[in-house]
Amino acid sequence: MRQMSVAEQRYQAVLAVIGDGRTISEVAGQWRVDRRTVHRWLTRYEAGGLEALGDRSHRPQPGPHQMPSSVEALVLELRRTHRYWGTRRLVLALLRRQ
Repeated sequence: MRQMSVAEQRYQAVLAVIGDGRTISEVAGQWRVDRRTVHRWLTRYEAGGLEALGDRSHRPQPGPHQMPSSVEALVLELRRTHRYWGTRRLVLALLRRQ
């Protein structure tokens, strides 16, 4: 018997809910996953089809509040030269430079 890929297994679970009309709880019990996981698979399938059901990277995404590298370099430079300056003084110095 052929082994199914992860995406194919998730697709079978999604089809059980969409096509067969089974409940989320039934499918979650059959596949031994949490109901929230089945909901997540359904959402991914609706958004991107079969390709969206594959494994995703666990690598962290860059933070939305991360400062540009040029500003970071300026802050580090100021920190090295003025070790006792606080946050307010550093911000003021950066504003004056730009």
